[in-house]
Amino acid sequence: MNIRARVRTGLVIGLGAVGAAALGLVGKAKLNTRRTTQALGSPAPVLTLDGMTFRDLNKNGRLDAYEDPRRPIDQRVEDLLGQMTLEEKCGLMVQPVINARKGGELVDFPSLISPVTTSERVVNRHIVHFNLMFSGDAKSVAVWHNSLQKLAERTRLGIPVTVSTDPRHSTGENPATGILMEGFSQWPDPLGLAATRDEELVRRFGDIARREYLAVGIRVALHPMADLATEPRWARMAGTFGEDAELAAQMTAAYIRGFQGEVLGAESVSCMVKHFPGGGPQEEGHDPHFAFGREQVYPGDNFEYHLVPFEAAFEAGVEQVMPYYGIPVGQTGEDVAMGFNADIITGLLRQRYRFDGVICTDWGITEGHKIFGLEVMPARAWGVEHLNVRERYAKAIEAGVDQFGGQESPHHLVDLVRAGELTEGRIDESARRLLALKFKLGLFDNPHVDVDAAVSLTGTQEFVEAGLGAQRRSVVLLKNGRLPDESTALPIRNRPKLYVENISTGIAGRYADVVGGSSEADVAILRLQTPYQPTGRGFLSRLFHHGDLDFKGREKERILEILESTPTIVDIHLERAAVIPEIADAAVGLFATFGVADEVLLDAIFGVFNPTGRLPIELPASMEAVRAQKEDVPFDSEGPLFEFGHGLTYE
Repeated sequence: MNIRARVRTGLVIGLGAVGAAALGLVGKAKLNTRRTTQALGSPAPVLTLDGMTFRDLNKNGRLDAYEDPRRPIDQRVEDLLGQMTLEEKCGLMVQPVINARKGGELVDFPSLISPVTTSERVVNRHIVHFNLMFSGDAKSVAVWHNSLQKLAERTRLGIPVTVSTDPRHSTGENPATGILMEGFSQWPDPLGLAATRDEELVRRFGDIARREYLAVGIRVALHPMADLATEPRWARMAGTFGEDAELAAQMTAAYIRGFQGEVLGAESVSCMVKHFPGGGPQEEGHDPHFAFGREQVYPGDNFEYHLVPFEAAFEAGVEQVMPYYGIPVGQTGEDVAMGFNADIITGLLRQRYRFDGVICTDWGITEGHKIFGLEVMPARAWGVEHLNVRERYAKAIEAGVDQFGGQESPHHLVDLVRAGELTEGRIDESARRLLALKFKLGLFDNPHVDVDAAVSLTGTQEFVEAGLGAQRRSVVLLKNGRLPDESTALPIRNRPKLYVENISTGIAGRYADVVGGSSEADVAILRLQTPYQPTGRGFLSRLFHHGDLDFKGREKERILEILESTPTIVDIHLERAAVIPEIADAAVGLFATFGVADEVLLDAIFGVFNPTGRLPIELPASMEAVRAQKEDVPFDSEGPLFEFGHGLTYE
């Protein structure tokens, strides 16, 4: 679901006041804000009993069980549930996308994210879970978060908001692995974390990310991805821990323990592991965000293999699970997408694994995304496209889900109950799980954050250095060839004339004398990305890196011309498993990286540190070998160029 961030960047982050005014929407937004403000109550008073203070969230002048942190959570849940209307319960069951503006103001006018204002969502639709998309710096997010909590506090029952996010700690090279957050520490992609083979490093990442999330008010991590990268063309490989189930299981468990701790509490960030039961075996690597990628296939009959990392997540105590969009072809009683599939959600997740946490659908499975009434992204209702919107909600609820990601229309659930097509008791089941999680996280007792601390606790030198250290540990040396004098090409120990591509010349100038052309250079360094080809129609599909994995045509010729004329070191950023046999053969040195800063790569090349990373995937030798692989089977490329686990050092 992280790719949705990039599409909205490409369209427009939000209309803003000028854009809204141009469309005649500012006045409407102000009217809407006034109407909802009139429906608000006062902030929650403080009650003092036995020398202790409590928040009187429903403003009735007495301490209710749900307001009392001394009570067991199940008592607090039942007390609150008994006071809620059907509309308030159904409001718990949607989690739309929301933006935070730089400066921290609430977005209370229509935008490209939603035609519905923030106040309308919280006050009239009773929505109290939001997926934060675009934002400013840490201070802006903290201010925005506190404003959102103050708005929620003034509603009838004062139920606090839970804010979630996709990953925020990548270096920004791959939009599939997260959304940059100004001021946070930067770490390699999850594929790079797996390259370190270090569970403690991954746990420490989770702990640092937890502290930075907490500082700004983010309490749910819409990650990790426990999917297995068994299909090398899949566009979302960089967000996984590779194709080996045992390695991915170890990394997934460590990641969750870093975010949640051993027991979920007020200092935890709840993880939502995805995409159950494993989104890796996509037919030909096409992603199910799109109709052409709707099918997950298992030609190797290897469905169970993809469950192994999720089993580790359950053992680690993960609190939430997100099923994927795809249809598990031939694996269940009906070929419908995971979010509508009772065999997957109830049969496998609830019954076999006894999972009783929150199950939230991936984003937009019942309704598409509209911009001012025009649908720009259809619903990903694969296998149930023939059902109307209300029927899709009903089918997903009957399958066993608790919450609908990316949706903001809880009235469909209300209508189903009013029509007798769904019982309020079934709504209560999901409401209990969603409320219990809020209580576990301590949101009812203190949902606000310290704005000054948000600045001082994020992006500290300790956290930044830890992220850079992880980047160094993730670097994989694939080849260290020989120079004409028979010495090894790496590390470079002198100060050569250096030609670089896709590297900051300012940073490179710290290590060498940078020249303008490869013909002038003693050595060249090229940073490359895994190739891809635009697939499908529309702007969004072109943001996903689908298709072949090899360089083609003039670009391939250009790269090889440099390699054949100048001793060249190549770094390939593996967002997918690149097919580079000719480049590997012609380069004097070859690295694989997974989202690292220029200075980290150059430190490796110039011997400041010794590379120790190992491939978490294999690199196929040809596209013919890729096409012959089975989507659900790991390590099945014939004669791979570099095998899983390959990695050299200077020692």
